[in-house]
Amino acid sequence: MTDLISPSDMTTADMAALGFLLLGWLVFGFLVEHPPRSLPSVSALMTAYRREWMRQFVTRQPRIFDASVMDSLRQGTSFLASATMIAIGGGVALIGNTERLLGLAEDLTLASAPAAVLEAKIIVILLFLTNAFLKFLWSHRLFGYCAIVMAAVPNETDDPSAFHRAGQAAQINISAARSFNRGLRAVYFALAALAWILGPLALTMATAVTLAVLWRREFASVSRRVLMDGTPK
Repeated sequence: MTDLISPSDMTTADMAALGFLLLGWLVFGFLVEHPPRSLPSVSALMTAYRREWMRQFVTRQPRIFDASVMDSLRQGTSFLASATMIAIGGGVALIGNTERLLGLAEDLTLASAPAAVLEAKIIVILLFLTNAFLKFLWSHRLFGYCAIVMAAVPNETDDPSAFHRAGQAAQINISAARSFNRGLRAVYFALAALAWILGPLALTMATAVTLAVLWRREFASVSRRVLMDGTPK
């Protein structure tokens, strides 16, 4: 293990690029979850559809389709949680054994940097991946809670508790989806952080590309236009 990194090991460009990455992650996440009314995000639109799903769930017989959807959501979340855990293991294995990666970075950038700096960059990636893993894990658990609450919704539509419990299931489902989306964003920015190995300019460019891709998918995609057409109230 190399010595701990000191502030002098990081250049001003490195710190600025890292700040841009973190600021982009936080600000974009806030905009997605709290968009202006005139420009709702895909995530915000899907919230209305999830509530409508649970309203339709009360009167749907049989409910096999709903069970299949919940199973699919849990499987997808479980897969991503497992994938991020494997990636975290690979990143941890690199720390303290960065010689080959350091040589590759020097070959590509024609510049050298202390091994401690490279380890710090790997740690930033690991922090994003760890955040993603925890979000996926919590999302998986919430989807499980949602399935149980859905099972408690009465089959009789005239039961006074039917729509109330369906609303509870919808809110838990929305919370699970929010955690899932946060995990996905963390993975996107972890991939952007990989570019930091090639230098601060590469990190800045990767962050800008990541923000552009995410912005298009949340605010300017074809799927968003489809969801906007007849969004449930």
